[in-house]
Amino acid sequence: MTYHAKLIKGGKIVIPAALRHEFGFKDGDLLVFERDGDAIILSSQARQLKALQAKVKKYLTKPMSVEAYLQEKYAEADGE
Repeated sequence: MTYHAKLIKGGKIVIPAALRHEFGFKDGDLLVFERDGDAIILSSQARQLKALQAKVKKYLTKPMSVEAYLQEKYAEADGE
């Protein structure tokens, strides 16, 4: 499906309501714009964080929080 929006003064754009509802965007959400060639990909910062956490989780050999994982890596780096 194709949606249209108009860029207005100050670089503002209104995301069509159907897309806001579909992707769960709420007032005050932080959004991330990524360049993909000559296109722009829009996602929420929360979705980006979940994707990053999923990538990191693949490398964990034992259950731990991201914070604990980072502390472990910092300790390893300090020992080098």
